[in-house]
Amino acid sequence: MQLIKGNFSFRANRELGFRGEIWQRGFSDVRVTDEQGFRQHQNYIGNNPVKAGLADSPDGYPFGSACLKMLKRSEAIKGAD
Repeated sequence: MQLIKGNFSFRANRELGFRGEIWQRGFSDVRVTDEQGFRQHQNYIGNNPVKAGLADSPDGYPFGSACLKMLKRSEAIKGAD
């Protein structure tokens, strides 16, 4: 992981002129063992843009999976008409 993060940081700095921290100092290794745990992590990740004030709801954040799912559903409905 250190090599991946280090290489990416080096290239972002050199090729994009990026200055500042890219990665958080550590990470937590969590094993998802069941459906309930998976759904909890899925909801946590989906709500991050809401917590950050980037959207009012998970599907309101254009770069999140909730928005993508909503768009796919609306396209499926349009295609069925």
